Amino acid sequence: MVNFVLIAVCILAGMIFKQTKSIHPDAHKGINTWILYIALPAVSFKYLPKVKWSAEMLFPILSTLLVAVCCFFIMMFYSKYKGYSRRSRSTLELASGYSNTSFIGFPLISAFYGESLLSIAIICDQTMFLALSTLGIIAAVKGGSKSGKVSAKFILKRLITFPPLLGCVFALGLSQFIDFSSAEPFFDKLAATVSPLALFSVGLQLKFNGWKKLIPQMSFSMLYKLILAPAIVLALALLFNIKGNVAKISVFEAAMPTVVTSSIIAEQFRLNTKLTNLIIGVSIIAGFVTSAIWFEIIEMVF
Repeated sequence: MVNFVLIAVCILAGMIFKQTKSIHPDAHKGINTWILYIALPAVSFKYLPKVKWSAEMLFPILSTLLVAVCCFFIMMFYSKYKGYSRRSRSTLELASGYSNTSFIGFPLISAFYGESLLSIAIICDQTMFLALSTLGIIAAVKGGSKSGKVSAKFILKRLITFPPLLGCVFALGLSQFIDFSSAEPFFDKLAATVSPLALFSVGLQLKFNGWKKLIPQMSFSMLYKLILAPAIVLALALLFNIKGNVAKISVFEAAMPTVVTSSIIAEQFRLNTKLTNLIIGVSIIAGFVTSAIWFEIIEMVF
């Protein structure tokens, strides 16, 4: 319950500060810099060393990647059909293919399934984070360029200099040789700043003027994120006869709303932040309803 209150408070605070002009118009850029360079890498060092890898954990990894890959193709065909620009297509990919697996996902999983299954959710979360740091950045780089065509060398350069991805790589590599357990309180404090600051940043950038023109894009994005994505994972589980808690949590995490970090990446690469922030805000509200529906479906199937 505290997380849900925090969502409302942080977004509303950002909106109020912006409307009352109590903060610099570009304040969100400084906030986003902290999140990208400090807080998000800390998330990797907080969770990745604790992950217990096994063959069973391949399904949440594959399902999370599948959601991102399917989003790429669906948004490609949808954007071509609608005649959208590469920038709009990249914005839709970023806002539709990546779930809020931790800040929304973790408390909902604890509420519906119990905290014991968070170990599976962490796999989904870190896989999503890795996909966002690679596939999401590639989409953002292409959408942010004027021509829409970017060399592989340029994309590789942006990837290897993207702080969250570096955080993932170093956390995975160094944890094999160094015990980070004594540094856990430090990483906990840094990681805890991600959600409130990211939501506050969304509130600072949230604009409702002209939102009616964006309804088609918002609707299609949330159709994929909240309905089609979990349906794809559910079908994959049935196809490979994956059952039990691994299947349940994988489908449930795929049904979560858009990850807040997508707004920060959209802003950094000059995509349509207005559309991204609207999708984030509305999908969070709608996600509380659709996640309850998906819980009932999951329980009936598995």
